[in-house]
Amino acid sequence: RPGGRGVVAAASYEARAFGLHSGMPLKTASRLCPQAIFIEGSFPKYRDASQKFMAILADFSPFLEPMGLDEAYLDVTGFESIYGSIHQMAIAIKQRIKNELGLCASVGIASCKVVAKVASELSKPDGLLEVARGEEPSFLAPLPVAKLPGIGKKTERILKSLGINTIGELSATPLGTLKSHFGASGEVLYRSASGIDDRKVELPGAAKSISRETTFDKDTKDRSLLKA
Repeated sequence: RPGGRGVVAAASYEARAFGLHSGMPLKTASRLCPQAIFIEGSFPKYRDASQKFMAILADFSPFLEPMGLDEAYLDVTGFESIYGSIHQMAIAIKQRIKNELGLCASVGIASCKVVAKVASELSKPDGLLEVARGEEPSFLAPLPVAKLPGIGKKTERILKSLGINTIGELSATPLGTLKSHFGASGEVLYRSASGIDDRKVELPGAAKSISRETTFDKDTKDRSLLKA
């Protein structure tokens, strides 16, 4: 409900053009885009769609690492020849998702996780972008540093204060300089900016924690309500 105390869980690309984004209070979203249509979420439906989505991916390779409900890394090494090429395999994945779930999917193809993630983000909402092995640095270089996974607002501000605005400039920065400002994370930034990521696709294990939160329409100190 636009007048409630909830927040935007997700915004369509049309709504984003008006400044709406995930986590924004509904009142603010309604003010910025009065013509917006607000739809109440249904986690059971999302969970069902997610399970079907992951099942489709698992049909192409057993080496699957889910990253939330609607995103995953898939190592298809050795399986791509079945479809002629990894590009054709990605097209087949997108087509099955479209046919069976009625959903669009973006796909990033690369030799490592960090570059595949960036490629996928750049190809949203329904694209396919492949970065050939060896072309990772040149692909990343012109992009703003904020496009690199793991760089939030705070890190971006520090980098810009150092005169580092693009991923290429980040990769050209001496490792010692980055470590002096970011500690051990400086090396991760340096390697990621160079398109180097040795992380393997890891199969999901048991959940380490489970959490849930509820936003009430009004503040309350009623313990019986809170415990219900």
